[in-house]
Amino acid sequence: MIGFVLRRYRAVLIIAAVLAVLAGLAGTTLFDKLQGGGYFDPAAESTAAADALRDHFGQGAPNVVLLVDTGRAVDDPESGRAATALVQKLQAEADISGVMSYWTSGRLPALRDKNGHAGLIVATILGDEMQIDHRIARLAPEFAGKHDGIEVRVGGYAMMMHETVQQGQKDVVAGEAVAFPLTLIALLVVFGTVVGAALPLITGTVTTMLTMGVLWLVAEVTDLSSTATNVASLLGLGLAIDYSLLIVNRYREELTTADDPRAALIATMSSAGRTVAFSALTVAIALSSMLVFPLLAVRSIGYAGIAVALTAALVSLTVLPAILLVAGDRIDRFRLFRKRAGTSRELDEGFWHRLATVVMRRPLPIATVTVLLLLALGLPFLRFHPGFPDYRSMPAGSASRQVAETVQRDFDAAELSGLFVVLPDSKAGLTDYATALSRLGNVARVDTATGSYAKGAPAIPATAVHSRFENGEAAYLSIVPTAADPASMDAVIRDIRAVPAPSRALVGGVDAANMDAIHALTARAPLALGYALVAMALLLFLLTGSVFVPVLALILSALSLSATFGALVWIFQDGHLSGLLGFTVTGDLSAVVPVMLFAVAFGLAMDYQVFLLARIREEYEKTGDATASVAIGLERIGRIVTAAAILISIVFLGFLASDITFMKAFGIGLPLAVLADATIVRGFLLPATLRLGGRWTWWAPPPLRRLHARIGLRESGPAPAEVAVAT
Repeated sequence: MIGFVLRRYRAVLIIAAVLAVLAGLAGTTLFDKLQGGGYFDPAAESTAAADALRDHFGQGAPNVVLLVDTGRAVDDPESGRAATALVQKLQAEADISGVMSYWTSGRLPALRDKNGHAGLIVATILGDEMQIDHRIARLAPEFAGKHDGIEVRVGGYAMMMHETVQQGQKDVVAGEAVAFPLTLIALLVVFGTVVGAALPLITGTVTTMLTMGVLWLVAEVTDLSSTATNVASLLGLGLAIDYSLLIVNRYREELTTADDPRAALIATMSSAGRTVAFSALTVAIALSSMLVFPLLAVRSIGYAGIAVALTAALVSLTVLPAILLVAGDRIDRFRLFRKRAGTSRELDEGFWHRLATVVMRRPLPIATVTVLLLLALGLPFLRFHPGFPDYRSMPAGSASRQVAETVQRDFDAAELSGLFVVLPDSKAGLTDYATALSRLGNVARVDTATGSYAKGAPAIPATAVHSRFENGEAAYLSIVPTAADPASMDAVIRDIRAVPAPSRALVGGVDAANMDAIHALTARAPLALGYALVAMALLLFLLTGSVFVPVLALILSALSLSATFGALVWIFQDGHLSGLLGFTVTGDLSAVVPVMLFAVAFGLAMDYQVFLLARIREEYEKTGDATASVAIGLERIGRIVTAAAILISIVFLGFLASDITFMKAFGIGLPLAVLADATIVRGFLLPATLRLGGRWTWWAPPPLRRLHARIGLRESGPAPAEVAVAT
């Protein structure tokens, strides 16, 4: 690849610029193709229940709530006329079913607030998540606001998902606005020159634009969640900066010994270029583990991660070398800080060399203390309670949150739970089944075609209103729980599913879908974890030729991740620092956070392990000294890896600009994971364990050594002269 870039560097730059512009233009319409949901399992019982309710009855769980503030008594005739007109307007809309209101549905007490001044209109938008999002986007501005003296606010699950997409779009802009200037300042400190600092930002910008174009293409062929754009934007910027930082630093090193900039670039790409390609592969494989999960929001992280890692590597291996070829030895132009020359002894015995030497003198006690510290930090994760994003994760000013809070405070929210059971095959035994369900301690009432039941006995005889619960041989039941908090809903769903049904019974509703989604995540997590671990072990063997180093790297990454997960539980589940970070404590942690964070943080941890191990392996091959190679390798690459970790952490802090709680968790979790791995693990655990391993660190049985000699990868490539001749 470097030969092609050297021969056609002008063409590479022109093509990259054109593609970046086209991708950027396509990215402006990307958000129109994204879904705000994606937090359900398509194969779950709750999904089958929703499909059966739609197919047999043309209905669905209510996902739109109109909060109508009359400004006077809800029973006032004038308020009733205005509200009824609004109901009729909503009923006339396409793809709307199950419209109920206080004024047109028998003046149900559950649809009136406690003060008697506000009422609810609830309805269902039918269709998939993309169709629902498009419909609510048009309906919300049409129905919100003043109508004949009444004030209307739009809420419900559909509105929350729509606002999630909108908020994600704002967060991308806000995150980049935070990340870019801070990153530029940090790069100026690292390189000390304007030209050197600009190169990683140029690479990052091109990578982000191209990635958005790739995601636009992905959205053309498959569904994609809005979570993809947040990850693509900031992870793309961070990875591109990391890779360009490694390449530019190595290029500056090679310039001191090479005959000309072209030879320095060939040597750089034959060494650091290989590491970048290998590192991008590790990140892509780690994030591809997200594809085993059925939830669209999680799979979208996998799509975005693969696209980001491969695009960042492609840009770093083509566009960046072309720019370096143009810059030549002018890369240190416009220096802001005076460059201090140092002897080779000073370069090989700097901070990281001294730290590694100190650690390797007392490897066992230092390793023991460090492991115990990381395990102690991870202890809060043992009380991890998985939940799912709800209205409390949204910004305080969002319409969906304001409506939901009002309903929870002023209405009987249990009546609006939307929990139902569908009997799609037969309605035989319906009365006995409804009676049995009503006996459950946490069920207040069961409504179905044969009437309403409470506490194991008939409560209301069947009326014309109850006829909607049957259609041919199919029937469904509406379940009203005694309470609508998450813990109570989980209990009632489990109890309902445990009651024997007369025929096939499907339990559905938003809370049932959340429970099934959590089950899908926990059930698939071992598969994703196993895939990632095996793939990383194989890749690290190809890099190092050792059977010990891959196991060691995986253990070290697991320790740093456990500390990160413990911190997330302590902060977001337990509520510490909620005032500082500005989020609402819910008593649980979104189940998608540890899953998504594992893939991204694990990929980055292995990314830095590749940087370090490749350089240590290179020094070991030169010297044959297992101890000295660790100290020298850490010193040679330590400053750059530290800078890379700090820079990507600054980029990830852009997630804190989000007003969505679980995105803030990324803004805390990812920097913690990266910095813990780049400081505690790399500074103490890695040199200590490598010292304890000694020469056995690089051991492999003869058959595996022969295999590595044939197909293995290493940072040191062919001699520059050989590549130059080939070029």
